[in-house]
Amino acid sequence: MKLKLIMGYGKRRVVKEGTTASDLCVFGLNYLFDNNYLKKDEIDAIILVTQSPDHFVPSTSHIIQGKLDLKQDMVCMDISQACSGYPIGLNQAFMLLDQEEVNKVVVLNAETMSYKVSLKDRGSRPLTGDAASITIVENDSSDSVIYGSVHVDGKGADALIIPAGGFRMPSTAKTAKLETDDSGNSRALDHLVMKGDDVFNFVQKEVPPMVENLLVKAKKEKDDIDYYMFHQPNKFMLKKLADKIGIPYDKMPNNVVENFGNASGVTIPTNITHNLGEKLLTDSFLLCLAGFGAGLSWASLLIKMGNLDFCNTIEFKN
Repeated sequence: MKLKLIMGYGKRRVVKEGTTASDLCVFGLNYLFDNNYLKKDEIDAIILVTQSPDHFVPSTSHIIQGKLDLKQDMVCMDISQACSGYPIGLNQAFMLLDQEEVNKVVVLNAETMSYKVSLKDRGSRPLTGDAASITIVENDSSDSVIYGSVHVDGKGADALIIPAGGFRMPSTAKTAKLETDDSGNSRALDHLVMKGDDVFNFVQKEVPPMVENLLVKAKKEKDDIDYYMFHQPNKFMLKKLADKIGIPYDKMPNNVVENFGNASGVTIPTNITHNLGEKLLTDSFLLCLAGFGAGLSWASLLIKMGNLDFCNTIEFKN
């Protein structure tokens, strides 16, 4: 019970067997089409951020375009990023909007990583969730500036890794065999492996200076930011981050894992809809977004968000 309170164990959302990232995205987009929040012919580009694609080939964004029967003269791309994927996907959308032919970009962030976490992994299994987010990005008529940063350190790539299943180590009967570690967790090479201490130390070392440098670049003070909407690995890590950055807990919500589970980068938009959804329909806030994790990678955005037409959680149904 004590560990549950510290880490934020609670309810989590996972897909049924056979459900993929494209299923989640297509369901959500059809909801927006059916309720007149978005029109198919308005979409000029789809960016899908995921590390759990439907297939190696073709790109899952192409599958989504085909299932929805969208126009052919559009950009579709997959970006393989995990915990920092949401701000990276938004960055790519901003660059596409510099093109005259691109007026509206759909940024999809989707993960079904529960398939790749061992049932006998007591550290990761209770926290892992599945989810997808849809963000519609278009040019703003105002002259507001969005500040951001992206960082990577591939030397730490093995801190969060699924060793087998790719071309380096194809899945076999041997890679599916469970092995038990010193902590009593049983995993196979086909499963997600996380070096918890390494990831924690990386986050505490790299994220605070990233946020501080972003604020300096934007000429903002910590108190100028209304909310710090960060990736949600667990409650303990977020509280430690808030302490180190020097911001109050009520400005950095940490309740996503206990209600939805950790769905990698999708926890950032989940954080926004769950904690600010209704407020963002009528008000606007200056938000600091930050993602950090597999790669190792860490990215951030300082963005004003508000007066939205829709900002809510869509319940997926098979």
